[in-house]
Amino acid sequence: MKKLLVLFIGISSLVQAQKKDISLEDIWRNGTFRADYMNSLNSMNGDFYSLLNNENGSSTVDKYSYETLEKVATIVNSSDLPRLEYFQSYSFNKDETKLILGTNFKQIFRRSYLGTFYVYDIATKSLDLIGEDIQEPTFSPDSKKVAYAKSNNLFIKDFSDNTVIQITSNGKKNEIINGITDWVYEEEFGFVRAFDWSKDGSNLAYLRFDESEVKTFSMDVYGKQKYPMQHVFKYPKAGEANAKVSLHIFSLTTGKTAEIRVGDYEYIPRINWTNDADLLAVRTLNRHQNDLKMYFVNASTFKSNLVLNETDKAYVDITDDLTFLDDNSFIWTSEKDGFNHIYHYDKNGKLRNQVTKGNWEVTSYYGFNTATKTIYYQSVENGSINRGVYSISLDGSNKKLISNATGTNSAAFSENKHYFINTFSDVNTPPVYTLRNGEGQVLKTIKDNAALKETIAGYNLSKKEFSTININGNDLNMYTIKPANFDANKKYPVLMYQYSGPGSQNVKNSWNSANDYWHQLLAQNGYMIVCVDGRGTGYKGRDFKKVTYMNLVKYETEDQIAVAKELAKLPYVDANRIGIWGWSFGGHMSTNCLLKGNDVFAAAIAVAPVTTWRFYDTIYTERYMRTPEENPSGYDDNSPLNYPELLQGKYLLIHGTGDDNVHVQNAYRMAEALIQANKQFEWGMYPDKNHGIYGGNTRLHLYTKMTNFIKNNL
Repeated sequence: MKKLLVLFIGISSLVQAQKKDISLEDIWRNGTFRADYMNSLNSMNGDFYSLLNNENGSSTVDKYSYETLEKVATIVNSSDLPRLEYFQSYSFNKDETKLILGTNFKQIFRRSYLGTFYVYDIATKSLDLIGEDIQEPTFSPDSKKVAYAKSNNLFIKDFSDNTVIQITSNGKKNEIINGITDWVYEEEFGFVRAFDWSKDGSNLAYLRFDESEVKTFSMDVYGKQKYPMQHVFKYPKAGEANAKVSLHIFSLTTGKTAEIRVGDYEYIPRINWTNDADLLAVRTLNRHQNDLKMYFVNASTFKSNLVLNETDKAYVDITDDLTFLDDNSFIWTSEKDGFNHIYHYDKNGKLRNQVTKGNWEVTSYYGFNTATKTIYYQSVENGSINRGVYSISLDGSNKKLISNATGTNSAAFSENKHYFINTFSDVNTPPVYTLRNGEGQVLKTIKDNAALKETIAGYNLSKKEFSTININGNDLNMYTIKPANFDANKKYPVLMYQYSGPGSQNVKNSWNSANDYWHQLLAQNGYMIVCVDGRGTGYKGRDFKKVTYMNLVKYETEDQIAVAKELAKLPYVDANRIGIWGWSFGGHMSTNCLLKGNDVFAAAIAVAPVTTWRFYDTIYTERYMRTPEENPSGYDDNSPLNYPELLQGKYLLIHGTGDDNVHVQNAYRMAEALIQANKQFEWGMYPDKNHGIYGGNTRLHLYTKMTNFIKNNL
């Protein structure tokens, strides 16, 4: 028996030794761990969906059956279009007889771009140009017209007589924008197209942004030319003037535009036509963003009627969870009972019923099946680190889990909700795509990433262990990655990772991100990785998320410092070698933790950090902090610019000089504060790189720098 045992141990050690260690090139150059994903599908009428495919230099839009997953038709192929070598986007009209095809895209900001767009008629196979360097072309309900924006003005092209109507003419860069959002709306309210057709196509509603009083921000773009260029755009920083936003309705019948008044407001974060062609739903917010109103505006009389008003002591979030039913009643999500849930209101804004209830959050609303009166949604009912897909009747009965029970599930439904494609992953399982019917029955496995699982099996990976840790009276979600050869009798350095922004989540039961592989690489080098979602993060109720109101980074920092002190008590943790890192909000956090927690943190990396909320934009910052004039201590007591002398550990500061979101000004001012405090630190500037700091070898270079810093200083 003893000989057999020795032989078994020897074989096990040999198998372990044959496994490979992760390299930075595996992660950032070779794509070794890249999962096989499904292309983003577009649900079509009936039980069909379409995909944009590219092969042999041409582009196709192909039609597939949900029932069989087989291709049933090629709708358009660029090789058949002499004027269009390839296209990069497509969208259908209502009856799916025509498409808008886009190409030659030029990025503006995170979500916005210019492009050349065409209308393709499926029956006649004809291709007609809409315009070049235009934005957001959108079919009218009768498909005879397309509205679009160009050079900050709005136009309608009528293909029945090939004429163009120019709706606005006052558009001017950095002054007036018609029908397209400004930078801060695009970034913080998450949309670009600020115009919408009425259901009968007789009216076009749009927003106008008057930016003339908004201060400009300029960035040097170094490029490869002899002299740098300047990128100048309007960016309202906390406490400064926003664009003045107004609502307008253009009548195609009269050719006239009316400006619509809807009470006092600072923001109009959404406009949506209801199923009544005369009624436009308009949402407004005050500057504090704690008083949300929804009006119904009559397009004939221009009168507005307040149908919904939600207030909060802190703030009200803006979502796209608004669905109008056939009787113009509507489905809406709100966290007014302390958790985000689904509600059903009648057409006058009177509450019919609260559809979902419980001490858990609805995380996505997928839609409504009118035939069965069934709502589909995603929630954290099976634990805040998991996501499940559910169905429930409109009256709140017959709730059913229609996805896997644990892990992270998301759904892409067919237009009529007969089928959906479920995407599942957990900490041990790469994405698995299954076709299911509306009841959740698995009909077919589409992709299972078996090849990736086989690749992963050849590497030395440590287990990601989930737990909770009680900090400042709260049980916080936590994960730990220990070295594969972990020995509890030894002491290990610890690197903590977090983001910590309002409503965010890093500790979740899902498949690896690129950072997870980097953390595994560090674990292979003898480091423990720990991540904890502290107060202010999401999916544990309103109060847990909004406790940080008026004091961003204060409680979040206290929680991370307290976690580090608890870790330092563990017998296998080297209390003198605890570090922390983060990106963006997380970079602010890691900087603050190193300074305010200088008795426990030995090193920190801050990538693209905010260093004072005074430099960040109005909508995001004031949502959580109000203005600097109203809350100066909230801004300054938690800004590392004001206490650089607290630095004792090792600090690496990284930023992209072309970051239009968190400006490099934050890093430069942090550097200057540390210099004047005579504090040594390391830093790296990435020329012309935006907030994501990527392109070419950039990520490989960045993570090499961070890896070397960790090895040398922790």
